[in-house]
Amino acid sequence: MASSGYSRRSSAMVSRLSASAEAAIEEGRTTRKQQAVVGRRVEYYDEESVAGEARYDVFINHRGVDTKRTVARLLYDRLAQDGVRGFLDNMSMRPGDRLEDRISAGIRECSVAVAIFSPSYCDSEYCLRELAMIVESRKAIIPIFYNIKPSDLILPQALADSDVYLPRDLERFRFALREAKNTVGITYDSATGDMAELVSAAADAVFYNIEKMEKVQRREMIVSRL
Repeated sequence: MASSGYSRRSSAMVSRLSASAEAAIEEGRTTRKQQAVVGRRVEYYDEESVAGEARYDVFINHRGVDTKRTVARLLYDRLAQDGVRGFLDNMSMRPGDRLEDRISAGIRECSVAVAIFSPSYCDSEYCLRELAMIVESRKAIIPIFYNIKPSDLILPQALADSDVYLPRDLERFRFALREAKNTVGITYDSATGDMAELVSAAADAVFYNIEKMEKVQRREMIVSRL
């Protein structure tokens, strides 16, 4: 009987020791994970502070009222998962930023732009100005025709007749719309389309164009060294 009691106490002690050891190991793993996350965060902010502003791979041009909470944000998140840094106004700007300066910098830094054309896109001066800058900067453009046809990309008559814009600005807008209209893009009808497929197709197009631009840059670098 005494031997049996001793065995039970020994087993209980061994169980407690094993549980303590497992807890210590798990705590060590958690601590290492936390340190790794903190290290990555410090590295990220250090890189951004040294560079002044983070650089972007792709600029997402869109009409917020139509697509900010759907394809624009979903595409932004999808690209981020693969390490592609996108510029999306409400995600990439901070309080106190000058709107025009930050948008101009985002367009200047990116190599690819996604233009999401939607029913009220052409009614927005900001959308048109961004598109004009993208075209004039000779960035690769991936058009997404969201509930709209390429033939619908026409400057609204009310905007064309307005005294607010200079003739040269109106011509810039028209030229940019023509360039987008004549570029192969992705069409989507929300009544019949699959949003996940749209986002996937847009992300694949971005990856392809970034890789293509990088190849061109490498080739130009090699030629310049000859």
